[in-house]
Order: sequence, then structure tokens, then C-alpha cells
Amino acid sequence: MAEPKSIIVTGCSSGIGAYAARALKRDGWRVFATVRKTDDLAGLEKDGIEALLMDYRDEASIFALTQEVLSRTGGRLDALFNNGAYGQAGAVEDLSTAVLREQFETNFFGWHTLTQQIVPVMRRQGEGRIVQCSSILGLLPYRWRGAYTASKYALEGLSLALRMELDGSGVFVSLIEPGPIESRFTANALDAIRRNVDVEHSVHAEDYRRQLARLSGTGKKNPHKLGPDAVYKVLTHALTARRPRPHYLVTKPAKQGTLLKRVLPSDLFYRIMRSLD
Repeated sequence: MAEPKSIIVTGCSSGIGAYAARALKRDGWRVFATVRKTDDLAGLEKDGIEALLMDYRDEASIFALTQEVLSRTGGRLDALFNNGAYGQAGAVEDLSTAVLREQFETNFFGWHTLTQQIVPVMRRQGEGRIVQCSSILGLLPYRWRGAYTASKYALEGLSLALRMELDGSGVFVSLIEPGPIESRFTANALDAIRRNVDVEHSVHAEDYRRQLARLSGTGKKNPHKLGPDAVYKVLTHALTARRPRPHYLVTKPAKQGTLLKRVLPSDLFYRIMRSLD
């Protein structure tokens, strides 16, 4: 019997990562799922998943993860799904440089460090898949999400350059760009804005109050929000297709937004984007 294909999935304590880890296990993959907190290991292990600690902000934990996984697999890895991230909300003028750096450490630099450890492994094998869970905000700008948008724009550029550099190696890089997905992402964004933004003394205080109401679940709900299974559907294509696509848009708003950006005059498009809350 052939060995099951192996994959690292990051950010598996909840949301997209937790769903993907369990679905991949169900579909026959050997899954190495990462979380940042010890308390989150048991639930994954109970479902037969090899759960490990890793924090994108801690390079030592990334190196330890890759060494452990490769020691268990005999030096092979078929796929990497970079997923763990958070969204720092807040107007650009209200975010300190330290807060912006923290956003990039988790959403960008840590992803690069892990990916850089895996690329040589896949090159030696002559095959492999690297899938980045980006965001529609890696393609379209959005008010009050400048830090998160910047980190995802950076991820898009780096990943597409890597895809081109790996051409002919048998290793493919794909980006998934979800719109609104059911997860703990919103709750984490709420914590981040309360922790890092002086809401009451900002010129945007009224806008923040409206945003906080929405994030806390008391404001207007997004009717287009999908479950994490929508992301898994395109993830399986990126992992198994003979030639996976560079981009996978998920949710109606994501698809509509990119279409409008292509067909509308830029000034009109950005006016429309400014009107979104």
C-alpha cells in the first residue's frame, strides 16, 4: 500500500485550518496540523491528526516544526498549506509601526520562513504543492484594514514570484483569496482593535463604533459569508490538479470585486470601495 501524501496545515485551532486538517485526514492525507497553544493540541490529536506547536512569530518554533515533521516522514513532504493569520483592524493613521510590524511577522515573514524551509525538500523530490491562504484583501484595498491588506498584498507578490521561479521544478504555488468566511477571525480582529487602537481619541471614533458593533455581532451581518468548506473545495483542486491555478477566488463578494476592478475606471472603483463598511 502506498504511503499517504503528507501535508503541513497551519493555524488549525479553529476556522479554515481546523476544518481543512480534519477534511484532509478524512480524505486520506497524513496531516501535520499546527497550533500556537498547547490547549489546542488535544482536539486535533483525538481525531487522529498529528498536531504540533508553531508560532509564525518565533523562528525557532518554525525550524523545530520542520525538523520534527521531516524526521517523521523520512525527509519528504508533499504539500504545505500556510493559513494561520489574524487581521489588525484600524485606520492607517491610528496604527503604530510596531503594530504594523506585528501584523507582518504573523501574516508574512513567518510564512516566508516556513515556506523557505520546505522549498528545498520539494525541489529534491521533483514535486510538491504550496498553497497560501491569502484574502480578497490581497487583491482589493479596504478601509480600516490597511495593515491586513498590506500584509496580504505583500504575500501575493512574493508568492507569485516564487511560483514563476519554481516553474519546471514540479513544485506549484497557489493563492486562495477568500471573501467573508465563518471563523474566529472576526473575534480575533475585535481583540486586536481594542488592544492596539485608541478608539475614543481617534478622528474615526464614530466609524470605529460602527465597526466594533458589526464585529461583535450586534451590527449588520454579512449575508454572503460562507463556511470553511468553501475554501476546502478549492484547496483540494490546488493540491491535486495536474496544473493548479495561481488564484482561487472564494465567495461572491470576492469574485464580484475583482470583476469590478477590471472593468471600471479606477476612480469609480475606489469610490465604490470607499462606500463599503
